Amino acid sequence: MSGTKIELSIVMPCLNEAETLAVCIRKAFDGLRSAGVSGEVIVADNGSTDGSQGIAEAEGARVILVSEKGYGNALRGGIMAAQGKWIIMGDADDSYDFSAISPFVEKLREGWELVMGCRMPAGGGTISPKAMPWKHRWIGNPVLTFIGRLFFKCPAHDFHCGLRAFTKEGFVRIDLRTTGMEFASELVIKSTLRGLRITEVPITLYRDGRSRAPHLRSWRDGWRHLRFMLLFSPRWLFLIPGISLSSVGIAGVIPLTFGNLPLGAVVLDVGTLMACSLMLMVGFQLICFAVFTRVFAVAEGLLPPNRKLRKILDAFSMEWGLALGILFSMAGTVLFGLAVWDWYKTGFGSLSLGENLRRIIPASTLVVLGIQMLFGSFFIGVLGLKTNSHD
Repeated sequence: MSGTKIELSIVMPCLNEAETLAVCIRKAFDGLRSAGVSGEVIVADNGSTDGSQGIAEAEGARVILVSEKGYGNALRGGIMAAQGKWIIMGDADDSYDFSAISPFVEKLREGWELVMGCRMPAGGGTISPKAMPWKHRWIGNPVLTFIGRLFFKCPAHDFHCGLRAFTKEGFVRIDLRTTGMEFASELVIKSTLRGLRITEVPITLYRDGRSRAPHLRSWRDGWRHLRFMLLFSPRWLFLIPGISLSSVGIAGVIPLTFGNLPLGAVVLDVGTLMACSLMLMVGFQLICFAVFTRVFAVAEGLLPPNRKLRKILDAFSMEWGLALGILFSMAGTVLFGLAVWDWYKTGFGSLSLGENLRRIIPASTLVVLGIQMLFGSFFIGVLGLKTNSHD
């Protein structure tokens, strides 16, 4: 390829893949010729000790040594060293057929910025016998893909397919930060959130050619992906549960503060008032966590700026939050005072437990909400010091 401008770089992360690396590189060069595209094959080696580097060089690949451990680090090192404007990444275990990359190249030429391979039948893909463990095929991939499509509105039917193509310009723009297996999830999530044009092509997943166990650990890495997706979606992790709990709590606290609430044969009393108060306080805290997480993620470059949140924070300033916090705390203190006054009128003797709690519980709720608002407003102000420079 000397003297020819490189359009496409095929990047393979590698950690002791001597058994299958050579055949993957040969298929990759065959794929470049079949697609009619000028390209290169890059092996991003992450510290192999089985001679993988020498095999890659002998097959004509360019070896990039990445000392920082981790799947994400290896891929990032290889991608940033790539000379092509387009990148195709895939594992070096011979489970993907690099000679069949023409559909990916066609989509890139059409202007798509991320082209996902799809192994799952839902997207037209094929899984060869024994190519994917049953827990990945019937539990892991369907569940994680469903969550990815629900949380992030990603069009992919196979959220964690390792064979994918993208533009290098788009990759640089989304600014990936993770170093391990979460890199694959972050690539799809950030591409979706940043508005990259995403499509998918059906592929066949083959049984890998290694005699050793794969680096992937099903439950551990599955949890890591799920955890990462939840952290990237404070709306689903915090906001929606918080709004739900708060709504139920408010619906119970307000009427029960003034008396029992008969519902047919069931009568709701101070016990229900206590439970609704708890739901309201926990729900409000979750809503605060949603805002904190979103502001922090924007400040750290993990999530793109959210205009709606920015408008809300601009309108609802820290001073407003402090004022409301003080107002709620004062209202709760007044209710406490009324409860003490009623006690005083009895000569500090015994009180009706139900009527006493009907004031103490709302008073406690208002004071706790006020304190949450006070300190939450200060915390958002601290986070906003950095966020303001990103908007």
